[in-house]
Amino acid sequence: MMIQYSEGSASHDAVGGLLGLKKLVKDFYAFMCSNPDYAIIRDMHPQDLTVSEDKLVCFLSGWLGGERLFAKKYGAISIPQVHAHLVIHEKERDMWLSCLNEALEKQPYADHFKAYLLNQLRVPAERIRIACERRL
Repeated sequence: MMIQYSEGSASHDAVGGLLGLKKLVKDFYAFMCSNPDYAIIRDMHPQDLTVSEDKLVCFLSGWLGGERLFAKKYGAISIPQVHAHLVIHEKERDMWLSCLNEALEKQPYADHFKAYLLNQLRVPAERIRIACERRL
């Protein structure tokens, strides 16, 4: 029987909880920093990625069915509003997703979960792109 990742904390559990999320996010930013192909999106972040990493871990925790850490630590979130100061088109969205895919490939997750998670994260990435294009 296939796991229903959309139910309860199944996705959060599949990433390995908070420790697994921290590893995924650390790898995500490591790929972003080490590959010159991602320079455009790297430059959208502060030099010190400590807060960016923490915010992404906190967001993903609640988004994947775990504890809603972002709201507790940073307050309410609107994904498009948080990124409103950036210019994000298809190219930048796709870079972000590609970087995420590289980080996912490094994780010990089941292949079907990697595909599921990448597909699910396309949703907020696309919402950010659409909101950006509406502003321009």
